[in-house]
Amino acid sequence: MSNSTNNELFCPLLQEMRGHKPNISTEVNLVVVCIHGLVSCLGILENALVLWVVGFRLRHRTVASVWVLNLAMSDFLATLTLPLFTSYLYHSHSWELGGPLCKIQASIFFLNMFVSAFLLAAISLDRLLLVVKPVWSQNHRSVAGAWKVCLLGWFWAAINTLPYTVFRSVTQKLYPGYLCYHNFALILSSQATLERDCKVRQAATAISKLLLAFIFPLMLIAGSYIQIALILRNRSKKRTQSTTRLTDELIVSNKDGASGTTNTPNTTKIINILLKPRASSPSLTPTTLFTTTSNQTNQGQLSQSFIKMVTFVIAAFALCWAPYHIFCMIEVTAQYWKDNLSLVEKGLPLATTIAFLNPVLNPILYAFSCPNFCVRIRQSLGAVFDGLVEEQGGFLMVPGKSIRAHIRRKSSRDVNLATPGSPKGSFSPHKSPYIQPPFPMSLTSDINSHTENTGQESRTEVERS
Repeated sequence: MSNSTNNELFCPLLQEMRGHKPNISTEVNLVVVCIHGLVSCLGILENALVLWVVGFRLRHRTVASVWVLNLAMSDFLATLTLPLFTSYLYHSHSWELGGPLCKIQASIFFLNMFVSAFLLAAISLDRLLLVVKPVWSQNHRSVAGAWKVCLLGWFWAAINTLPYTVFRSVTQKLYPGYLCYHNFALILSSQATLERDCKVRQAATAISKLLLAFIFPLMLIAGSYIQIALILRNRSKKRTQSTTRLTDELIVSNKDGASGTTNTPNTTKIINILLKPRASSPSLTPTTLFTTTSNQTNQGQLSQSFIKMVTFVIAAFALCWAPYHIFCMIEVTAQYWKDNLSLVEKGLPLATTIAFLNPVLNPILYAFSCPNFCVRIRQSLGAVFDGLVEEQGGFLMVPGKSIRAHIRRKSSRDVNLATPGSPKGSFSPHKSPYIQPPFPMSLTSDINSHTENTGQESRTEVERS
């Protein structure tokens, strides 16, 4: 069997694949196409919704939101190519969409693979820096810096995607149909060096994407989180020991005070540090104390939610891409053991489909692990549908402008009534548009000022005594 047709060279492995006709049941193929089509539509809608919520619905842009936004952009591009792969399955594993779309589909597929790996590794390093160097992170960690890192990741992924774009082509089969596959003899190859070029290039691309887009990022991710776990455990032990020591000293001081023994200088110093209020500290009212506690609780919940989300996304990335890389390495061995080629032809399309599930699963993981995400979706969709059916002063009355105002009004009302991280059903009476405060605003301010003055006078009398 010749390795060239009309002066076009083909690698030996590709030439073997041109002569194989897939044995596919029509009924089974139809079921696969239907499932793939539904997954394609679901993935596009999910990632478009994530881009809308994270890109336009967040009031304050954070470093974490920049990571999620770029992951969503990469996943959205990948899901846009899913209908192309569905068309390939529909035509009995024959590519009928031409050469340009073949290159575009392959380029976006590999771009998503490299960008996802880079961003997940960057997120893990960002978490590590927050734990190891909290002061440095507070001073240097910024949204602009996160965007620069993301742009670097896109550029790095584009460079690594270039070989797959160059060697991708549409090849006509020996029976009716076409293959959208890599042909490593396409550029800078001759009949004399054909076999060597094909083996070296295929092995180089398979090993490079295995290392750069899978092994190295996962090693970096695992190392970062192991280091984070060790540091947090050591800090927890030190904090526990310090708390125990202070508690013991306070117990001893209380016993000495009860028995009439004079406190030692160290004990007196500790008690003064613990009990003496700061001169510059503002007066603590129940309102400010509740606000501080709730803010700390919300920040802790958000941090835990983001860590949980990152863990799920990393696990999904590893599980979805592992079969693809395994079959790519089996494909390299098929150049030496021809019996492996049949396994590759059956398993590689399935492994590619599983890899395509990764951008479809990520939005679901965002929704289940981030409480704010679900709230934002409910606010946005609820405002849109309320505006669509509203007749007085709403969408039907003033097209174009009132829907945007209604979304803003609806979102601000929902945020005030159900703040993420607060107990379900709790609300702030001063911010609700429907519930008036129990006292007039002037009376409330007088009560607060009176409480503050009383607190200051009490502290002054205690200090004088």
